[in-house]
Parts: sequence; structure tokens; C-alpha cells
Amino acid sequence: MLRKDSGVIVQTEHLTKNFGHLVAVEDLNLEIHQGQVFGFLGPNGSGKTTTIEMMLGLIEPTAGRVVIFGLDIRNNLASILRRVGVVMENPGFYPYLSGWDNLHLFARLTSRVTSRSVEQVLELVELSSRAKDKFKTYSQGMKQRLAIACALLHDPEFIILDEPTNGLDPAGMKEIRELIIRLGQEGKTIFLSSHLLHEVEQVCEHVAIIKQGRMIAQGKVKDLIKRGEMLQLRVTEPDRAMAVLREQSWISSLAREGDLLLLGVPAERATEVSAILAKNGVFVSEMKAREDTLESFFLEMTEEDR
Repeated sequence: MLRKDSGVIVQTEHLTKNFGHLVAVEDLNLEIHQGQVFGFLGPNGSGKTTTIEMMLGLIEPTAGRVVIFGLDIRNNLASILRRVGVVMENPGFYPYLSGWDNLHLFARLTSRVTSRSVEQVLELVELSSRAKDKFKTYSQGMKQRLAIACALLHDPEFIILDEPTNGLDPAGMKEIRELIIRLGQEGKTIFLSSHLLHEVEQVCEHVAIIKQGRMIAQGKVKDLIKRGEMLQLRVTEPDRAMAVLREQSWISSLAREGDLLLLGVPAERATEVSAILAKNGVFVSEMKAREDTLESFFLEMTEEDR
């Protein structure tokens, strides 16, 4: 059963979508809390956009349900959408209108939006100085920022961003990443769908990873990628080092990647490792703590899944 919790913005319960014999999303259970920047990750074709479309009422689930703000979307879609902002891939604007005029055009669809609201969102996405320039002159990063500004016009509580950095150069990615961080710091709840794991790792504290429509991992990023403490070594004689280290019962794991040795051992015992090797005629040329990433975790999970 879905929990009634004022701190929970979005819950899905056994959410499933079939297109004929194709299972696009299968038994998906998500929980997004107020103020989170929540990453929704998976390779292209994994079911991310289908999930978003079910959240927005654009397509009907085959089974399960979506509850947003404590309301079931099947009976409360209009009232829910008034509190949600959305940026989908390839947002469309009028190329010969300025950014300001484009936003005013969309603002007319919502009675609560004023000219001051337009000014505020342009300031937030750092487009005030280019507001009167035509949309067609904007860089791709600026176009994405204008799309986010449009989604923020009615001051939504929950913001869905579907692949917001897709097709951007590194500078454009940095612009959008910094904007997402600012929105999170202002208390907005953000659902960020992406296949760019290194980007998501920099802005999200919580993530869910899906593959072929099924959830394969969910939780805090720091918990998912913390697979035990590990040291990375380069030594003068790797074969002899491996033989020596295998005899140490307090080393929980030992592996070799090319000329690197990977040891499952706390960093504070690094001097003991170095001393044991030196005693056996093996000398360390490099030693550092091994840093896991969300990308390495994802690759490991999908490999296991296959």
C-alpha cells in the first residue's frame, strides 16, 4: 500500500506498461521525497520516458498507479499538473520571437503568471541579458535554460527534467548542472531522468536505476557506490606482490587490473601494506584510495543483470 506521508511528493506502486507483447515498464516502485534532486537512470530504451509519461497522465498504465502530492493521478490530474513543471527532450519555441516574448506567450496560459514572474525566472536561469534576443540566436545550452525557465513560470513544487543535457557540449552541460543544483538548494523537488551517469552523480543524492523497464538499484548515491574500502597500488614486481599479499588474512580482497593491484583494506593500514611488501623485496611506486563512481556501479549492476 502507498504510504500517506506529507514528506513524500511522488510514489509509484507496481507501475507497469505493456505495448502489446513489449513490456516497457515492469513493477516499478519509486518514492521521491520533498526537496530531493532524484536521479532516474538507465540506458536509452530502458523505460525512463514511458515512466514520465505515466506520471504526467499522457499514457495510461497497464497496471499499478501513480500518486503525486498524495493524489492519485487517475482522478486528480488537472490539480496535480498545476503544481508540476516539465522539460522534455527538444523543447519547442518560436525561433523568430525573443526569449522574453516566448515566455510571455506561454505565461498567458496561466493566469497566476505575471511579467514579474517572467523576469524572475529569466534571472534564475541567467538569461536576463539575452532576454530580448531572438530564440534562434541562442546556443543549445541557452535554449535548454529557457525551457527550464518556462517550466518554472508558475512556481511548481515538483519539476521533471527529461534528458536536459542531451546534445549539449561540455559548457552547456555545466550550465544546466549548475542550474539544477541552484534549484535544489532553493528547495524544489526535482526528478532528473538521464543516461549520463557522471552528470547525475554531481547533482543527485538519491537515484533509481532501471534496465529494460525493471528496477535494478535504488538508494542514496553514496550508499550505492560504497562497496568497501579499497587501495590501489603500483609496485615493482606485481606477481611477487600478489603472492605476498594473499598470505595476509586481514586483506579482504585482492585483484589485478593490468599493472594495478586492488586491495580490500582500510586506507589507515596502507603503511602496513607498504612495509610487508618492502620486507619481501617489493616496492610501491604509487598508492591511493580507490574511488568508486556511479558509472562504475551502474556498469557492474548491468553486467550482473545480463
